[in-house]
Amino acid sequence: MKEKKDIRILAFESSCDETSTAVVKNGSEIESLVVATQIKSHARFGGVVPEVASRHHIEVITQITREAMEQAGVDWKDLDAIAVTHGPGLVGALLIGINAAKAASMATGLPLIGVDHIMGHISAAQLVEPIQYPALALQVSGGHTEIVLLKDPTHFEIVGDTRDDAAGEAYDKIGRVLGVNYPAGKTIDQWAHEGKDSFGFPRAMIDEDNYDFSFSGLKSAFINTCHHADQLGQKLDKYDLAASFQAAVVDVLAEKTIRAIKEYQPKTFIMGGGVAANRGLRERMAKEIAALEKAPKVILPPLKLCGDNAAMIGAAAYNQYLAGNFADLTLDADPSMELPYAEDYR
Repeated sequence: MKEKKDIRILAFESSCDETSTAVVKNGSEIESLVVATQIKSHARFGGVVPEVASRHHIEVITQITREAMEQAGVDWKDLDAIAVTHGPGLVGALLIGINAAKAASMATGLPLIGVDHIMGHISAAQLVEPIQYPALALQVSGGHTEIVLLKDPTHFEIVGDTRDDAAGEAYDKIGRVLGVNYPAGKTIDQWAHEGKDSFGFPRAMIDEDNYDFSFSGLKSAFINTCHHADQLGQKLDKYDLAASFQAAVVDVLAEKTIRAIKEYQPKTFIMGGGVAANRGLRERMAKEIAALEKAPKVILPPLKLCGDNAAMIGAAAYNQYLAGNFADLTLDADPSMELPYAEDYR
């Protein structure tokens, strides 16, 4: 019997403020992963500055490509494809990774694969253990908050979406009010475990017959509470503020996701995105799912795979490779790329 050939993919990720390269084998084994973070460069601005992000990507992408290949112990001849995020994200940042990947593909003759950034975050789960389909994912990050149905490895559909702010975006915005540097999520999560939910912030849309979210009102209620206290000369407990905010976010995310699990009956549940690293959310989802009569397998990627990284792009690209979904040199950035919405989206 002929031995099955291993598939190695060199992946690029540059959609926002992390430049990353990785070599992934068979969509499930990370042979190398390099991430060049820009957090310190953007912290002083309170958020990501697109032009600064693009310049940093240009400065490091050649170096980290070399590092990823050296760490994996591979040469170009050992690779089977080149993969790159082509949306959604910051258009200038995306173009750096895309042009690097296209140059590598053109120079080596290796096939090119364009990857949806959100599919990448969700596919990070298969770097932990195999995903059984159909699966359901809660994708929570600074730019997206979605419940996604995975029909198979390459067909993903949105069943719930945010109407305004993403959860991670709301964390960063209230972090500024509390004097927390960007990105604020980790600190707010830590503070939340030191305080109590004493402010009763709103749980928007929690009882509506859909799987959509809204965090703009929560953000405004938080900011108004702080400003009102300032005007009265009152000092509010930052730990209680953080706990109250996080409780409101987690309540809505957990409530709607559990309802979606009951309706769609997935074999696997996945959390993806930067906010998936949130301890309060991970603990709540694990507890809620364990209490279900028919609980799906749960895959919570390790913290290093929750943020933007090229390994998740390599994992998603492997699925596209097997499906024969390749791109050509006309591949371009699509900053507003969206997964399709399910037919029963409401």
